[in-house]
Amino acid sequence: MALSKKIDFAVIFRVKNANPNGDPLNSNRPRITYEGFGEVSDVCLKRKIRDRLQENGHVIFVQSDDRKIDDATSLRARAENEKVIGEKMTKDETIKMACSKWFDVRAFGQLFAFSAKNKGKSKAKSADEGKEEDSGVSIPIRGPVSIHSAFTPASVSVTSTQITKSVSGEEGKDGKRASDTMGMKHRVDNGVYIFYGSMNPQLSEKTGFSDQDAAALKEILPKLFENDSSSARPEGSMRVEKVFWWQHNCKSGQYSSAKVHGTVTLNPDGSHKENRLPDLPPEIIDGF
Repeated sequence: MALSKKIDFAVIFRVKNANPNGDPLNSNRPRITYEGFGEVSDVCLKRKIRDRLQENGHVIFVQSDDRKIDDATSLRARAENEKVIGEKMTKDETIKMACSKWFDVRAFGQLFAFSAKNKGKSKAKSADEGKEEDSGVSIPIRGPVSIHSAFTPASVSVTSTQITKSVSGEEGKDGKRASDTMGMKHRVDNGVYIFYGSMNPQLSEKTGFSDQDAAALKEILPKLFENDSSSARPEGSMRVEKVFWWQHNCKSGQYSSAKVHGTVTLNPDGSHKENRLPDLPPEIIDGF
């Protein structure tokens, strides 16, 4: 059963002495805009949402390597192992099966785009046999849940620290211990971020994203950064402050998502200001 009502949400979270989302094109420094505002990409946020959902027992298609629960070495292998794609599967059958099996597919959508296994070779020995060439798979699924990137309301201070890697990965040329190497670690000293999201009932009719799925996502948002620690993000260095949850009274929504999201303004000191809309007060949930 599809989502019965439109839902909008917003999440405020704080970062202290951590790298919330490194930029691989900038020496893995925390992402910042040209104006100096902190940024966490929507892809990074979806990864954390997937991980928390998986911890709660939901089946996830795009699994991280350190949380993988099967022996699939690629997304194609996972889809084939679950018999979601194959020569005899139609596009509609693939979409229906993938959405029913994997939470993240019916929530965020997915592009099943895999090249032909025997690229450039026809499955038929000759054109007279009337068989089609193996052209691969390209099946887009548009999901009802959209997530914005997170931004800070003011510029953030980034500290870079030089470190010494004293553990030798390889031996030196003379067979002895290799020399220490130097490296860099980067962190946001203190920053408060906000991101927004929406759930579209019309798109949920195609994927089967339901009210129960929305409730499951709502449950994990206050715990978004639990069990997510690393050397770049020590335990407790990132925490959710507030979750705002707006449930409209119909599928089309009482107001546009842009207007709803604009009712919460985040201040540089971490406080927020609300300008509530008539007949649509948010449910405010404290972080875990």
